[in-house]
Amino acid sequence: MDKVKRADKIRKIHAGALLQNLILLIFSITCIFPAVWLFYSSMKSKAEFNANPIKLPAHLNFEHYIDVLTKSNIIQWMGNTIRNTVLSLLLVVIIGFIVGYFISRFRFRGRKLMYGYFMMGMLVPIHALMIPMYVLFTKTGMGDTWYTLIFPYTAFGIPIAVFLVESYVQNIPKELEEAAAIDGSSFGRTLFTIILPVCLPILVTVGIIQFFSTWNEFTFALILISKETLKTVPVGLTIFKGQYSTDYPQMMTAMLLAILPAMVIYFIFSKQIIKGMVAGAVKG
Repeated sequence: MDKVKRADKIRKIHAGALLQNLILLIFSITCIFPAVWLFYSSMKSKAEFNANPIKLPAHLNFEHYIDVLTKSNIIQWMGNTIRNTVLSLLLVVIIGFIVGYFISRFRFRGRKLMYGYFMMGMLVPIHALMIPMYVLFTKTGMGDTWYTLIFPYTAFGIPIAVFLVESYVQNIPKELEEAAAIDGSSFGRTLFTIILPVCLPILVTVGIIQFFSTWNEFTFALILISKETLKTVPVGLTIFKGQYSTDYPQMMTAMLLAILPAMVIYFIFSKQIIKGMVAGAVKG
């Protein structure tokens, strides 16, 4: 009798595991298929795509890739996007690390107010600031320059960086800094040669989050930049959509080239993103 019950229990466990794996498999397919569909659709002609958007292409056609790379400014758009992403990422990581460390380690008047101020930055919707930002940048003459987008990207990236670093630093033993001080290490040296390497996992996570949010940002790039030479990839992709008709295979080719760097970064650092988010969410 005990063997029968044990066998039934094992069968239920296996059935539950099979069901869970099946659900995860379906979910994975729904995530992967759009990228696969984007790739093979870029190989079709316009007539072939209009005839059947889901069907595989009859043969591989790289003409759209040649046209996008030679007849559009996508290389320049990518250069602008990379510049904005790298500079804002560095600023967010440096400022977020220093501010997050000070808020976590030191107790001073106004500390909670400062922390709350940064946390409020995570709650303000971007669309609520479109008009004020446009007016501000227009009045100050800061619009349509190579550094225009770096300011809003940095400002909106700092709150999440401060939140993650502050939570992460609380799990670092204070004995590390005390031992360094006893050995005669200055505060700056302790901060950047001892605490910074320990915080590297969460800083990598902050950098990855900032990379994705900046690379895909559309709103500020649309309203603050009007010069063709300063456009970013998300804004530049809008030129592939016509007023009366759209060459979807060509547009999908441009989209695939635009998201390719982000996909590579994600696949390389996907485990680091999960580890960093979990580590930053746990209070010590």
